[in-house]
Amino acid sequence: MTARQADRGAQNWTLAGSILASSLAFVDGSVTNVALPAIKADLQTGAVGLQWVVNAYLLPLSALLLLGGALGDRFGRRRMFLGGIVLFAIASVACALAPSLGVLLAGRIVQGVGAAMLMPNSLALLGGAFDGEARGRAIGTWAAAGAIAGALGPLAGGWLVQTVGWRAIFYVNLPLAAGALLIGWFKVAEKREDILRAIDWAGVAIATLALGAITWGLTTAGGDHPQPALGGAVVGGGLLAFILFVWLEKHRGDDAIMPLAMFGTKSFAGLTLLTFLLYAALGGLFVVLPYMLIENQGYSPTQAGAALLPLPAVLGISGRIMGGVAGRIGPRLPLTIGPAIVAIGFALMIRVTPEASYWTSTLPALLVISIGMAGAVAPLTTAVMASVDGDHVGTANGFNSAVARTGGLIATALLGSVLAAKGDDLTNAFHLAALAASAAAAAGAALAALLLLRADEIKTDQKAEGI
Repeated sequence: MTARQADRGAQNWTLAGSILASSLAFVDGSVTNVALPAIKADLQTGAVGLQWVVNAYLLPLSALLLLGGALGDRFGRRRMFLGGIVLFAIASVACALAPSLGVLLAGRIVQGVGAAMLMPNSLALLGGAFDGEARGRAIGTWAAAGAIAGALGPLAGGWLVQTVGWRAIFYVNLPLAAGALLIGWFKVAEKREDILRAIDWAGVAIATLALGAITWGLTTAGGDHPQPALGGAVVGGGLLAFILFVWLEKHRGDDAIMPLAMFGTKSFAGLTLLTFLLYAALGGLFVVLPYMLIENQGYSPTQAGAALLPLPAVLGISGRIMGGVAGRIGPRLPLTIGPAIVAIGFALMIRVTPEASYWTSTLPALLVISIGMAGAVAPLTTAVMASVDGDHVGTANGFNSAVARTGGLIATALLGSVLAAKGDDLTNAFHLAALAASAAAAAGAALAALLLLRADEIKTDQKAEGI
């Protein structure tokens, strides 16, 4: 075997391990959504309880992704990658065996911690194994595979909910975890210099407090028994904590968990805003669309999961191609056109009603959303990795993933009125949510056009800012 063949083999193993591990987080972020009606009936919970089944996972994932990336930069990305897989698998078993809502939520929290450890380091290992256009193609493959896993999850989960019970959806994680752990242990190597930096524990604590307060406040303001005054006060406290977090990060400089120097280029700032808006829209869709189909259109969990299949089909075909395209022409054009198409798809969701056919209402809207996301997912990831130096790849990946999950977290916290509604009220609330998602995606497209740089401007901008 030649050295080139050996390198290619190591790259392929790293890609396979990254895909399997990341699929844990992507699958669990979507498979639970088709089980929400079954969990609601079995554990006798309301809209607020269902919101926390989703957000108990997203909250630690959002808050700790930065820490997971920073710990990987300091102590070793492979080490954090493997530790996250093990923790996620243990928590999945706890969720499957949970006798009450409280225990289920505790298990979901630990799952979020494990995902926060493995996700940024999975992508950082992948970024270290590939260079140039090959990196773009690899990231495109990773993004497409993750999206496929995330969207196939509801189909497999729906079938399990219908035939075995909702608890079985958490056992799906175990073979994925076993495969990722074996590949990571025996086949994945790490190419990096030792990086010794202080960990910004105060920043992590304040960021977690801020996100938790904002999420709890938004959830309290809606749901079955809304308390808008209390919810607004808690959200206000969370925003003050966030301001304190930004102030602290500014004074910690390069030792910050979220170095503000990363925002020195307008491209990175634009990518951050685009990520939040696009994934808030998508995260909300994956919660409310299956719920709407099951509750208002009489779909079985399996049918509701199958209804989402256009998304993985389109992403699977185009993800690798778009990763390579972004590597050649830069992210600006794909990240402007893609979210604009997504906005059109969400607007088409207002045609989804209890009487409408799937083939003439839900399917066309999903196809348009899928085409738009195919143009955005891989270029977005590639652009983020290209915007920072090699030593901060883990931190940048963690930050961008945190922004994406935070978008889904905030969107879910705002969906209490949808999950609490029934009949025509549910349809109307779903349409309002779809229009809000369309507006968010359109705003993301506008930001990409205004703030992102062309391919020939990126290096000049980075050089000027010292990146």
